Amino acid sequence: MAPANMTPVKFGVGQSVVRKEDDPLIRGKGRYTDDHAPAGLLHALVLRSPHAHASFTIDVSKARHLPGVAAILTGEDTADLGSLPCLFNLPDEPFTAPPYPILARDKARHVGDAIAFVVADSVDHARDAIEAIDVKWQPLAPVIGAANAIKPGAPLVWTEHPGNVLFDTSIGDKAKAAAAFKNAHAVAEVSIVNPRVVTNYMETRAVVCEYDAKRDHFTMTIGSQGSHRLRDILCQNVLNIPTDKMRVIANDVGGGFGTKLFPYREYALAAVASRKLRKSVKWVADRADHFLGDSQGRDNITTARMALDKDGKFLGMDVDLVADMGGYLSTFGPYIPHGGAGMLPGLYDIQAFYCRVRTVFTNTVPVDAYRGAGRPEAAYVVERLVDAAARKLGMSPDAIRRKNFIPPRAMPYKTATGKVYDSGDFTAHMKRAQDIAQWKEFPKRAKAAKKAGLVRGIGMSTYVEVCGTMGEETADVRLDPNGDVTILIGTQSTGQGHQTAYAQLVAEQFGLSPDRVHIVQGDTDRVATGLGTGGSSSIPSGGVSVERATRKLGARLKDIAAEVLEAGAGDLEISNGTIRVAGTDRTITFADLAKRPGIDPSKLSASEKFSSVDGTFPNGTHLAEVEIDPATGVVRIMNYVIVDDFGATLNPLLLEGQVHGGAAQGIGQALMEQAVYDPEDGQLVTGTFMDYALPRAADAPSFIFETHNIPCATNPLGVKGAGEAGSIGSCAAVVNAIIEGLSREYGIEHIDMPATAERVWMAINQSQQRAR
Repeated sequence: MAPANMTPVKFGVGQSVVRKEDDPLIRGKGRYTDDHAPAGLLHALVLRSPHAHASFTIDVSKARHLPGVAAILTGEDTADLGSLPCLFNLPDEPFTAPPYPILARDKARHVGDAIAFVVADSVDHARDAIEAIDVKWQPLAPVIGAANAIKPGAPLVWTEHPGNVLFDTSIGDKAKAAAAFKNAHAVAEVSIVNPRVVTNYMETRAVVCEYDAKRDHFTMTIGSQGSHRLRDILCQNVLNIPTDKMRVIANDVGGGFGTKLFPYREYALAAVASRKLRKSVKWVADRADHFLGDSQGRDNITTARMALDKDGKFLGMDVDLVADMGGYLSTFGPYIPHGGAGMLPGLYDIQAFYCRVRTVFTNTVPVDAYRGAGRPEAAYVVERLVDAAARKLGMSPDAIRRKNFIPPRAMPYKTATGKVYDSGDFTAHMKRAQDIAQWKEFPKRAKAAKKAGLVRGIGMSTYVEVCGTMGEETADVRLDPNGDVTILIGTQSTGQGHQTAYAQLVAEQFGLSPDRVHIVQGDTDRVATGLGTGGSSSIPSGGVSVERATRKLGARLKDIAAEVLEAGAGDLEISNGTIRVAGTDRTITFADLAKRPGIDPSKLSASEKFSSVDGTFPNGTHLAEVEIDPATGVVRIMNYVIVDDFGATLNPLLLEGQVHGGAAQGIGQALMEQAVYDPEDGQLVTGTFMDYALPRAADAPSFIFETHNIPCATNPLGVKGAGEAGSIGSCAAVVNAIIEGLSREYGIEHIDMPATAERVWMAINQSQQRAR
């Protein structure tokens, strides 16, 4: 990165470069998985269980003979395949994951469980065959909801896991926490539900599998967040073939949010069918497939307590967390609550901490990472608890935070869960958010609202998260024959703007405009390795790799140019794709350099790796002001301020877009989103957009966003990661604002997400009835 006293490079780091990806997308020239249609293509559909828990027998003999039907796969046909793996386990208390078969055999464990895969010459013919399959069902009692799953005598999802518990473990020091509570002046407590949500990216999942019989080789086109991970799991864990027998390609991807990172049944099924039929097979999810077949997010029940001294100092924290895994273990499912629990102390100096973590099975769709992956859940718990502690002692929310924030002088600071925060000034970004929001003037606004028959509430969330922990990412930067630069990297853009961001890192050193920098991603044949995109790791890890590889390539190009220009490499400078002898007009362009005869091709490329082993820790303040109509329960967000510490800003425009999107997702969960299952029969009641509410433009406020960056001490670019931060601070800010207003006017100190108009109205109505 350029020193602070240098003139910024036009397209370099810190510039609001417009996304180069947007032009083809808005012109309809994007290429998504469903756009790929090789000749002779067959189409597939999945038959799913209508029951949450049932044994069954299946007869496909009639359906196989219908017009256009090419093949029907059942559990018997896929019995030789491996299960979808769970890639997390506890190091000290390993658990045994139940099988996650590619097609269920004999028993279904959630509504939407896949039991058959139909391939035909058209979607309509496949649908006819689906309807002709004869399934005899024997419904069994389901268990819905984590609280019900751990009740004595609850129906078992897996007989191998008594009480429906996968693991019951803990982090922290139980004895130390107990001593803190014993000596406490007061104890604040919250019991909260973090509801289950459905990702609902714009582009549903899809796969096209082409099989080359001569090579015994698969080419899979999949809209995913990581081609290499999918290839490796499908080959090594499921199909039992060498990885060189499969190429996975991800073209444009319309959203992922964690949920497209995982392997799914349909990918393996398409491969099996394509090999069997020697034809290409396409499966494209409809929205119902997404609701019933893709992993879902959140779904925790948590009780948290804070031990306080008389001045409001936090003495200790105790948490009991129960996380719903659904009917099977998704790729990282059990890690999400366990890893998230490590962030429960938040930004606060809490010396004594203990958390019990239980993961349980229910007869529902499996749960896994969703934007933030455990960190939003942790932030929501601690920020709700901190506000409860403030009310307990009659302190203001900002005062109790200031008293307990980890001070800048304590950095690096090791939390009670072993996380090491390298930098931050938490009081500073909170104060800045308060100043922007005119926090001190709020009582006047609340008074004016009350005259109008409305209730104003104000609340904040001061959050921290951990990013960049995916592992080692490699970037290969090459000089093209025409003087352009191509980057090959294993991260995968699903809308973030990687092509623009990586181009800026090249521009910072080479001065090239973004249109001269090309990104190759999502192709396991062209890119040697890759971790995909998740955990806000692309810039903290991949960005460092790109910057270092570009710098190394620049040094190699200077060495070559030094011979041509008869100058020392140290006397050369690079600008706008040209190498110049400083202070002279002697130059050579990248294109001319690349074309020179006898050049060793290896000198025209450079590769670098980087891994952020301990992660980075972005943090910030979200501050929300809401207005509640007591007559209807409707909540409107009147003002929303975000001040974040992302260490360094690569592109302010891209950054603001990421934060706005994440905050909108958090607001959606806070006010309207919830996957509701019928507790009696396990049906997903909110299985369509008629029943599942997503936030629209009118539901999002006009955000005020600033950064208060303090460079990350452990990242060479100084960045901390930003892709998920908006979703981490938003839920608690909105709900704390609602509770602040309800508590002041009606004595209501608790409401669970989503704070729908009905839920808010009922809370007010019940409070008024009790007061009579």
